[in-house]
Amino acid sequence: MRKLYLKFCFILFTFCSNAQDPWILKADAIDPANYYGETVANGMVGIVSSAEPLKVKDVVLAGAYDLYGRGRVSNFLKSFNLLNMRLEIDGASIGANNVSGMTQQLDMRHASFTTTFQHNDKATITYTYYALRHLPYTVLMDVSVAARKDINITAASVMEAPDALRDVQNYYNEIDRPHVVVGLLTSSAKSPTGKLTMCASNTFLFTEHHGHEPRVIHEMWDNNMHLVKFSRKIAAGQTYKFSIAGTSITSAHHDDPLNEAERLTLFAKLEGRERLLQFHNKAWDDLWKSDVIIEGDAQSQQDVHAMLYHLYAFSREGAAYSPSPMGLSGLGYNGHAFWDTELWMYPAVLMMHPEIAKSMIEYRFERLAAAKRNAFGKGYKGAMFPWESAESGVEETPVWALSGPFEHHITACVAIAAWNYYCVTQDKIWLRERGWPILSATADFWASRVERNGPGQYDIKNVVAADEWAENVDNNAFTNAAAKANLKYATDAAKILGIAADPDWMNVAANIPVLKFPDGVIKEHATYNGEKIKQADVNLLAYPLHEVTNVADIKRDLEYYEPRVGAGPAMTHAIFTILYSRLGDGAKAFTAFQNGYKPNQLKPFNVIAETAGGTNPYFATGAGGLVQAVLNGFGGLEITPKGIVQVKSKLPTGWKSLKITGVGINKNTFSVSGD
Repeated sequence: MRKLYLKFCFILFTFCSNAQDPWILKADAIDPANYYGETVANGMVGIVSSAEPLKVKDVVLAGAYDLYGRGRVSNFLKSFNLLNMRLEIDGASIGANNVSGMTQQLDMRHASFTTTFQHNDKATITYTYYALRHLPYTVLMDVSVAARKDINITAASVMEAPDALRDVQNYYNEIDRPHVVVGLLTSSAKSPTGKLTMCASNTFLFTEHHGHEPRVIHEMWDNNMHLVKFSRKIAAGQTYKFSIAGTSITSAHHDDPLNEAERLTLFAKLEGRERLLQFHNKAWDDLWKSDVIIEGDAQSQQDVHAMLYHLYAFSREGAAYSPSPMGLSGLGYNGHAFWDTELWMYPAVLMMHPEIAKSMIEYRFERLAAAKRNAFGKGYKGAMFPWESAESGVEETPVWALSGPFEHHITACVAIAAWNYYCVTQDKIWLRERGWPILSATADFWASRVERNGPGQYDIKNVVAADEWAENVDNNAFTNAAAKANLKYATDAAKILGIAADPDWMNVAANIPVLKFPDGVIKEHATYNGEKIKQADVNLLAYPLHEVTNVADIKRDLEYYEPRVGAGPAMTHAIFTILYSRLGDGAKAFTAFQNGYKPNQLKPFNVIAETAGGTNPYFATGAGGLVQAVLNGFGGLEITPKGIVQVKSKLPTGWKSLKITGVGINKNTFSVSGD
């Protein structure tokens, strides 16, 4: 009996330890009425999954904007849907009404999304798609049809234009070479105002050798859709496999997008499926050398991998793009860049992959001239970054949102991000060529922005606070403290570079007030009186600004403001996590951590919405904050002028250990042990 009992315990332990795969998110039951898709992305192309068989919901392309839709400002453009398929088996078209047993899963290790289903009693169909990590504009889809009876299939690759595009032109071009025939299904169109040309092209990849490949037929259905198709007999017990490779690109990315779309698709075809996946998988393996490994909590491990996966998927080295709050998961927030990048996503990426973070801050440097024009138009000096930024760097906030003209802390957030890049990399050449122009121009902005009303009263009036429910207030805590940090970091950078800093910068910083209640609690703004707030503001002064460093002061502010936030957006609870962890309260830290995303998860993949009850996933801002909660809270990592160091922190109960690998430019490993 004792042996049987021990065997049962071993089986139970094995089942429990494997209950949550650290890399696989599964949906074993698909409900189209309660379905929020997952995104496969490579930092340039995002593919959003669908509950409908052989379909994807959206294809989103970073950097492609035009004026349409919300608020008379630019918006992300959906690309051609170049991965939708039509499949007939024995003349019956596959659809939601004749499939069963559909399952889907995201493999986060190699960024692939797989759907499997049965068609009656005739076949099992599986398809997997990838946004190829090493080829920024190229996607791949593998299709497998396993016959249970003798069947005839007709498979079609469909090119569909989104409704917003106009002047659609469709092409089919066959390139015949001695060892291969490439049939290119290609479309181009104009963006809504005609500003951009958007193009896409795809082709079949067959496993058969040249001369034995099935005959491909092109069909034009209407102006917005055309397809290529082939037919094949499959004997019972056999599995037939083929792939589709495609490219999406616009004139924002290339001067000749139509020809380049076909060239890149041709390149993928001649590389072949095996080489495409070899390089794609290696690129993701390299990314995951910077990882978070949690021992003792399989669910948290999977959840943190999902957060880190989305940050990696929504950004890439060398792109000079800034991810929006929803990344490449759709058109949320018009695809614009906010402080969500610099304060929430960027720090986590900077610690794990400085080369990707460099691309994010390069986005701001390339738009520094636009920020200077923005400051000039408001009567200020230096550079004033817009609250919402898209392609050009001008203000893109809809007029009805007061954050556009008044949420000025974004300028300090950009400067702090630039300083942090230097701190992590110690790259003085970058600091001189990129960082200093940002830091000095933003410092000049704050020196002109303050109203000099006497010692200690260099007021910053009429702003929208980090707590965005506080509109047109004076001396907002976060805005003021961030401005002080900006001025100090610009002065520090000048000293490192041997440049004479403007002495007025530190004079201004010393006289910007941080207001307090009589009991010492920092006052969110001049007229704040204890009302509910939207999100963290004062608590940001302890982290990441380090304006407040005394433990008693940090605790006092935390205890005062935490109950005033309520549910709040995900990143607010991330700050509470960091502070409680550093204060040594692992239990409260873990509660805050879970409050940051558990109520916001949506089925079937637990994608994160912005708020509890929200329906706008994937909220990359929240993921960035929560990864910081793990790295900087539980892990104790800290960005300092001398690089990344580790401070004392507390793990949640049940976490045996936390290991963070591949940190910083030297790819260091940091560990924390539980009690």
